[in-house]
Amino acid sequence: MLQSKHILSEMFRNFVNFTNKYKVIRGMISYGMLWPCGSLIEQTVIEKRTFQTYDWMKCVRFSLFGFFFMGPTIYVWIRLAGCMWPRTDIKSSLCKAITEQTAYDPMAISSFLFFMTLMEGNTFDDAKREVSDKFLDAYKVGVIYWPCVQTVNFAFVPARNQVIFTSFFSMCWTTFLAYVKFLQLHPPVDVDHHAVDIHFLEM
Repeated sequence: MLQSKHILSEMFRNFVNFTNKYKVIRGMISYGMLWPCGSLIEQTVIEKRTFQTYDWMKCVRFSLFGFFFMGPTIYVWIRLAGCMWPRTDIKSSLCKAITEQTAYDPMAISSFLFFMTLMEGNTFDDAKREVSDKFLDAYKVGVIYWPCVQTVNFAFVPARNQVIFTSFFSMCWTTFLAYVKFLQLHPPVDVDHHAVDIHFLEM
């Protein structure tokens, strides 16, 4: 028993040392765990699913995208922004946040819509149409959301924890993206027009 605890303790210590040495791995793990959480929140609150009816493959797709795309790219962006604006005052933080909104976020949103559609088994043309139909709606919300988050992040959060800080708010953002996609697939019914159509069919 003691030997097992010692082995687990040693493994955990080695893992912590590894993630401290390669900080990109820490961010990848954070995104790989938090993004499927965003999907589960959307499925629970919006789709009214339960544990028995969750779309687990959807969660897997979110996890893969978070781990292999968001983790590495946001790590590179934060490192690049730190080199371009090494100071942590409000002015520099605003510059980082605005640059991210105009340079990084459009690429990230487009990539999410595009690759998630491909991972669902749809065609290349379907993926392009998904970006065309849904990018602008998501980006308009991101224009307000991400500059506020990243200004706080760059101004007050230590550099070693900025990717993890961003990953939490990225989970909230993922919930929103999943919500937007759900609304696109289940548009609200116009009651008046629906009634007219039924009346027309009855005639």
